[in-house]
Amino acid sequence: MLADHVYAELLASLMDGRLAPGAVVSIDGTARELDVSPTPVREALARLEHTGMVRRVALKGYRVAPVFTQEDFAELMEARLAIEPVNARLACERINQHGLAELGKAVEDLKSAPRGPSFAEFKDYLEADERFHQLIARQTGNQFMEAAYSALGGQVQRFRLFGGVGITDAEHAIAEHEAVLAAVTTGDPDKAAAAMADHIRKVRSRAIADAPES
Repeated sequence: MLADHVYAELLASLMDGRLAPGAVVSIDGTARELDVSPTPVREALARLEHTGMVRRVALKGYRVAPVFTQEDFAELMEARLAIEPVNARLACERINQHGLAELGKAVEDLKSAPRGPSFAEFKDYLEADERFHQLIARQTGNQFMEAAYSALGGQVQRFRLFGGVGITDAEHAIAEHEAVLAAVTTGDPDKAAAAMADHIRKVRSRAIADAPES
């Protein structure tokens, strides 16, 4: 529970830009600030390292990762295009009614979530967005496809770091999630794969212009 609390506090500081790119994240200093022992801070930082938001530097502790460049973002989306349309195809072939209900709930939560500008205001939107894609991966029934997506999922938040503007593409993104859900619901694997690919390409085109150049 303490590690979850520390994780949430550090994530908010990262997403709102209070911890700037390149800044050192002191384990002892964070522990004092949050009135906890160093152990949950270490656990939280290890989780954040998996997302790419912080990096462990030998003998120096943790530093905040640089902001995604255009090249970084292009590579992330290239990887997502290789994995997620296949996930959508497999999920469409294998999903059950409970899985469809969970996907529908994720889309409804996405539609009703606040959208910013602070992380406290848009974190529920990001959670619903990430949950939708995780559910698609889980419904493939393939542990390796799910693991492949999980390796990328946390990086999706990283490209939103330090923007300070909240969610600016919600209406487009919601419509694209609805298209994926409709294709999966009708049981058309080709259409599900195409809808997911279309979504990722449009996210890429909307976001890459906002990323700093290499």
